Amino acid sequence: MKIAFLSCPETLPGSPVRRPDAFEHDLYLEAVRQGVGARGTVTDIDWRAPLDELARFDLALLGTPWDYTEAKDEFLIRLADLEAAGVTVCNPVEVVRWNADKLYLRDLEARGAVTIPTLWPDSAGPADVLAAFARFGTDRVVVKRRVGAGAIGQDSFTRNSPPAADWSIDQPAMIQPFLPAIASEGELSFIFVDGRFCHALIKRATAGDYRIQSLYGGTEEALDPSAADRRAAEAVMALLAFAQPPLYARIDMVRRADGALAVMEAELIEPYLYPEQGPDLGKRLADAMARRLG
Repeated sequence: MKIAFLSCPETLPGSPVRRPDAFEHDLYLEAVRQGVGARGTVTDIDWRAPLDELARFDLALLGTPWDYTEAKDEFLIRLADLEAAGVTVCNPVEVVRWNADKLYLRDLEARGAVTIPTLWPDSAGPADVLAAFARFGTDRVVVKRRVGAGAIGQDSFTRNSPPAADWSIDQPAMIQPFLPAIASEGELSFIFVDGRFCHALIKRATAGDYRIQSLYGGTEEALDPSAADRRAAEAVMALLAFAQPPLYARIDMVRRADGALAVMEAELIEPYLYPEQGPDLGKRLADAMARRLG
């Protein structure tokens, strides 16, 4: 099987604009290559490469197309064109379209998922942040883009340190109360392949920060989750309304004050799947891709 590991200039080796955290690209790609082994080839390639070049592959894996959030419509069109050309896209464009806007969290909540209370302004300014303090009865909130990834464009404010008068997010946004467990326990991530639990890890922010991504100094360690925590993640997976389970999924969760895990994100587009904490990830992905190709 010929696998395209879709990437972007921010992650491809040798690119002049490669990000400092693109080592995740290298680790993820190597895990997939090791898993595929003699069964085929895995080539990292820009998702904006000519369509006829991409159409030569059997399957396109959304590896590290980290810049898709700045060109969402173009990205969705490209994935649809690949599917029309007979390429198996994982995850499929219908999954990506649903998952690209964080409004999907509202869908999950309506289906019964435990979520974090959220306001959904069409754009965000200081008045929205002040309203969130009152609405949630909290002293700290986090503001994110609805179409975004990697905490880029994200802000956190407190009552004592509110946004400046000229601060704004000039696109659809979401505002949530900051949950203290992010700082005390960390964020729990559960990796699934073909709908089945693969491995879990806990991600912690560096001292003085709240963002858990490696770009900001965050660290990770493998986690053997409790049965209750694993069931909480599996319950989120069960709420995904697609014809078949996604090839891969990362369910990010944080603990509420009552001890229950709330879903922060159901990452189905280009999540880093942490092969360092899941040594059999590559083989599981390769087996699942082979099944999809028949």
